[in-house]
Amino acid sequence: MLRPRKKYTVYDLQQLKGKRCLTHIHVKSPEEATAAEAAGVDLMSCSFDSPESQARLPRLVEAAPNSFLSAATPHGLASPEEAIRVGFRALEAGASSVYCSASPFIIEAMAREGIPVVGHLGLVPRHVTWTGYRAIGKTEAEARLLFDRMKTLEAAGAYAAELECVPHNLARFLSSQTRMLLMSLGSGTGCDTQFLFSCDILGDYEERLPRHAKAYRNFLEEHRRLQRERVAAFSEYIADVREGRFPGPANLIEMDDTTLQKVITAVGEKK
Repeated sequence: MLRPRKKYTVYDLQQLKGKRCLTHIHVKSPEEATAAEAAGVDLMSCSFDSPESQARLPRLVEAAPNSFLSAATPHGLASPEEAIRVGFRALEAGASSVYCSASPFIIEAMAREGIPVVGHLGLVPRHVTWTGYRAIGKTEAEARLLFDRMKTLEAAGAYAAELECVPHNLARFLSSQTRMLLMSLGSGTGCDTQFLFSCDILGDYEERLPRHAKAYRNFLEEHRRLQRERVAAFSEYIADVREGRFPGPANLIEMDDTTLQKVITAVGEKK
């Protein structure tokens, strides 16, 4: 029987920087969290940006009790005070750290209170109106700006940053220039973690698979097959009821005929 593995701390992760690339999956359900832990993934992340996802977090922690799980805070934190409250709420619910795409000003306030914070560099979908959906850092000017933003985030106290859609050779250089763990999402193999969303790995949605992702299963077709089976099963049930095949003898509770007659007689006498 396998022993439960040791749950990482931020300190543990910092000691692993530069030694090996950790695997990292964003999970969306307790079933996915259980599967990811059973498969041996190093790190997980999840959403914590809606009432539903906030209610789900304790169930994810329970489903993967030996896994480091980072919770993504809502977009648009209005103040450092709100960010601190949300961060502590995530930690109290069982998260190991929090992700935040807000400015270094907000992240610094959280880090100052001892909240382990993951920032975001490169393509930031929540800020895509300023960049468009594209790789970030392909020009000298943009690469220099990316470096400066990385150092600002580091100075703010983030222990890690998601690095999304950055040229792989630049990403490798950036990772060598910071104490932060850089988490590669579409930024090659030279970072500290390799990050994918479960829906990409499982082939779980209809949109075109992002260039940086890889689908290992086709759950979308499986969902479609299951839906067809649901319709077929419900149709068969309806037909059985209408044509008198359900319920059948095996579905019925029998009463002794003599006892039933006594009841009928007794009820009739009361009339």
